[in-house]
Amino acid sequence: MIGLDTNVVLRLFVDDDQSEVARAFVARRCTRAAPGFVNLISLCELVWVLGRVHRYDRRTIGSVLTDLLDSDDIVVEESAAVTAALAVFLSGGAGFADILIGQLNQGRGCDATATFDRDAARLATFVRVSSR
Repeated sequence: MIGLDTNVVLRLFVDDDQSEVARAFVARRCTRAAPGFVNLISLCELVWVLGRVHRYDRRTIGSVLTDLLDSDDIVVEESAAVTAALAVFLSGGAGFADILIGQLNQGRGCDATATFDRDAARLATFVRVSSR
């Protein structure tokens, strides 16, 4: 197994001067027997770059994440939590990273995750910290 950094995974889904090199590398090195590995930090960075830099909408980002999750040659860390977070993300509201944090914490037995973020606090996995 080989870990894939955000900048490699990104080039699988966008076209630039490094895309062909990244795609060839992944095709050569990532197989069902020896898959590429995408950790949660890289995944969150990927979602951020796709949305902020490349202006992908939630639906398009969802398609990218689905392609990664469905790949035979790439393993996504905590794929069940990512799948659950993706479903919530596609419904709008909070950012993907916040949603994933809530899912992961819930999976670890947390009743809720405390936050100041108003969008995240609307999720069932969060509770808002307030001075009132």
